[in-house]
Amino acid sequence: MKPIHERLSGRTAVITGGSGVLCSAMAKELSRQGMKIAIVSRNTDKAERAAGEIADAGGTAVSVPADVSARDSLEKAKDEIISRFGSVNLLINGAGGNHPDAITASETYEEDEQGTSFFDMDETGFSSVFSTNFTGAFLASQVFGKDLLKAECPAIINISSMSAYTPMTKVPAYSAAKAALQNFTMWMAVHFAKKGLRVNAIAPGFFLTAQNRGLLLQEDGSLTDRSNKIMAHTPMKRFGKPEDLLGTLLWLSDDSCSGFVTGVTVPVDGGFMAYSGV
Repeated sequence: MKPIHERLSGRTAVITGGSGVLCSAMAKELSRQGMKIAIVSRNTDKAERAAGEIADAGGTAVSVPADVSARDSLEKAKDEIISRFGSVNLLINGAGGNHPDAITASETYEEDEQGTSFFDMDETGFSSVFSTNFTGAFLASQVFGKDLLKAECPAIINISSMSAYTPMTKVPAYSAAKAALQNFTMWMAVHFAKKGLRVNAIAPGFFLTAQNRGLLLQEDGSLTDRSNKIMAHTPMKRFGKPEDLLGTLLWLSDDSCSGFVTGVTVPVDGGFMAYSGV
């Protein structure tokens, strides 16, 4: 069990995409640290379930429906959160995902390619992916930013990806959006440094989630061809588990541990980035 970070107790964390596998684990851990949790998600059923699990464990959490790509929706969510908790100390921009219209069928282009090729991808699919993964983080940072600047030891943590460093095949929009988010993390860190708002990111390696399970595992639970490539490039030879992210999360959240850390993205990837393949 992770140690208790007493400085986090009583503070408020807003987590977009907080109903997902990774961010819900973050929400539960921050609640265990004594933080009040606002789970912001379009999926109200999952968000309410996550908030209920935190409450059942003795924590304080609220589920707030919102679409991160819509400023009005986020403003409404912020007003509800401020009314309930009074302030915001930590924003985790975890909302993300992909779109079928922004995925190619093959890793490399072939003239007789079956399925969606690069030239078949729809611009609305690209826009949707950027809207969720990048613009949503920008809007949430704007909407909650002024309240963060009023709070004690404020911080933003963006959820990046391995694809931000080197784009993954088949998912050009997702890779480009995460690269943009990582660059934006550094920009915001510089912009707000003198005001005490720290902005960092976590780049998970390959974790099994509801969104990617079908891509990474066969129906019988064995690895897909894509997963075998991932394992071949991951020295630790396993997928990440949600709890693998929590130590980095707590370090970046607690200013007594990372008060001079801003503008960085921390890979949590089992050595994926360090391995050249030979």
